[in-house]
Amino acid sequence: MHRQHRDFARRDVLRAMAALTAGAGLTLPAHAASPTLALGDKTLRVVSDGHMNLPLSFVLPDTPQDDFGPLFAAYGLPLDGLRPDCNPTLLKTGDRLVMFDAGAGPAFMTTTGKLAANLDAAGIDAASVTDVIFTHAHPDHIWGVVDDFDELLFSEAAYHINQAEWDFWSADETLARMPDNRKSFVVGARNRFAAIEDKVKFFNGGDEVVSGVEAVATPGHTPGHTSFAVHGGSQTVMVIGDALSNIAVSFERPDWHWGADIDAALGAETRFRLLDRLAADRTRLIGFHLPWPGEGTVETKGNAYRFAPLG
Repeated sequence: MHRQHRDFARRDVLRAMAALTAGAGLTLPAHAASPTLALGDKTLRVVSDGHMNLPLSFVLPDTPQDDFGPLFAAYGLPLDGLRPDCNPTLLKTGDRLVMFDAGAGPAFMTTTGKLAANLDAAGIDAASVTDVIFTHAHPDHIWGVVDDFDELLFSEAAYHINQAEWDFWSADETLARMPDNRKSFVVGARNRFAAIEDKVKFFNGGDEVVSGVEAVATPGHTPGHTSFAVHGGSQTVMVIGDALSNIAVSFERPDWHWGADIDAALGAETRFRLLDRLAADRTRLIGFHLPWPGEGTVETKGNAYRFAPLG
């Protein structure tokens, strides 16, 4: 089937699903897409990909409940698992429409993979996205580059990823060394790499990925995990991916090993460095897994930090 015809078919299916949902008396989530956030002559907007369901044994495998229980209680977090939001970010700058991360797509969790429908509901044509920039290649960030028909969701876009990230997931030893319960992460990343390899561009920390978007190395969660300083006028917003991913632990106990990090010690080191920078510069941030829409600032709290949501 011709790509243009496939794109029309996908959009028709999404609209039909939305119509069926409305006919059943249901509505789209209240936070399908956030209001725009002005940044000089640029705008940022968060579009929901749903939320994840994570067992605490996955994210805090080395921390006894007696340690994290009181912290979770203070933030109203449940003790039967975490349900973090997934917050891909859309940047409009000049004639470019940039998507930071592509969501999980249809093959990861039933509670994720909502990005395509929410873009459509917000009146945003996925084919109008000119660039997709990845923070890293975990499933909830890259599997969504292909849709239900195994076609590229962002059919006209160029794709940008850190060279170290691409090399890590592509390496033979990565699959061999990955725990059995995460080998699908490697296979899934490679499958998505194959889908975008003809349209991919590589960057390193410190590079300007597109005009006004600076790559900031934040490794640990994955070897090539990257945050992005989006500069507009005299202001900056940092799109941080999973460098800070939990409203309680990442800010108050950045020293705790986070089970989702490939290199837990480096992840903790990165959190301290990033928190110091964001607090000192009073830079606004957007966190992929922070409470919807993930927009806020970092404030000091005694010897630790706290997340202050915008508004």
